[in-house]
Amino acid sequence: MQIAQLNIYPVKSLKGISVKQSVLEAHGLAWDRRWMLVDAHQRFVTQRQLPALATVGVALTNEHLVLSHPNVEPLSVPLAAPEGNLRLVSVWNDHCKALPEGEEVSRWLEAALGEQAQGLSLVRFATEFPRAVEEDFLDGGAAHTYFADGYPFLVTTTGSLDALNQALVAGGQTPVPMNRFRPNIVVENDEAWAEDRWATLSKQGGGFQLALRKPCQRCKITTIDQQTANVPEPAEPLKTLLALNTQPTLKGAHFGQNATLLSGDGSVIAVGDSLAAVPRLFGRNAKTSYAR
Repeated sequence: MQIAQLNIYPVKSLKGISVKQSVLEAHGLAWDRRWMLVDAHQRFVTQRQLPALATVGVALTNEHLVLSHPNVEPLSVPLAAPEGNLRLVSVWNDHCKALPEGEEVSRWLEAALGEQAQGLSLVRFATEFPRAVEEDFLDGGAAHTYFADGYPFLVTTTGSLDALNQALVAGGQTPVPMNRFRPNIVVENDEAWAEDRWATLSKQGGGFQLALRKPCQRCKITTIDQQTANVPEPAEPLKTLLALNTQPTLKGAHFGQNATLLSGDGSVIAVGDSLAAVPRLFGRNAKTSYAR
């Protein structure tokens, strides 16, 4: 079993970047979800509200975050933190401190995406103000993240995608690629839904260890083509995931596991790393943290 893909999403809900290796940080992979778009009320904006965000490309150089779109010239945003007053922005029910990027980003977004992007601005997470992960699934521990929906890492497996796509095809639907689920770490594994039975995932020989905390409930972003922003089939793959019922004790459609870092802060994780999983204990005396 090994790592098949690593992906970072520097700007929440814009295109991701596939990388060969990354530095593991307690808050997530390096540069993951460091920026986010907000509306005039400082509320986070994602593909849920604006599917066209999927068409905005993202790249990182040594000095810049580079945004790209077919309609406009690329825009470079310095990696050096901007100067300015902190804003209080919201991600779901969390309120986070953030630094606003320049107004030129807002103008660029409107030029790229049209009126639907009017009023959007780009903010950067103020890293000196931590955002805690919900405590219910941490077994007494603590964790922090940046602008991710709730957890620093999302782990998926090729075996589960294969099982989902087999079910889609059997139902007369089109298979979906892994990017519909926007994972950070994709594990090559033949067994469907194996990740739901793992307690931890470690690099063989040492280096890092992740704790798999909570199944990831999926939303309508999974229905959006991550290249074109089109929605080929509005109900899929959510309808098929619901029918597969991979989490009988939970409501909704689930795919992948939210994770936190137990050890290895500052170490390098790479495509091809061999992994070892420790199974979750089930039974009367076992803690089944995601079955609450």
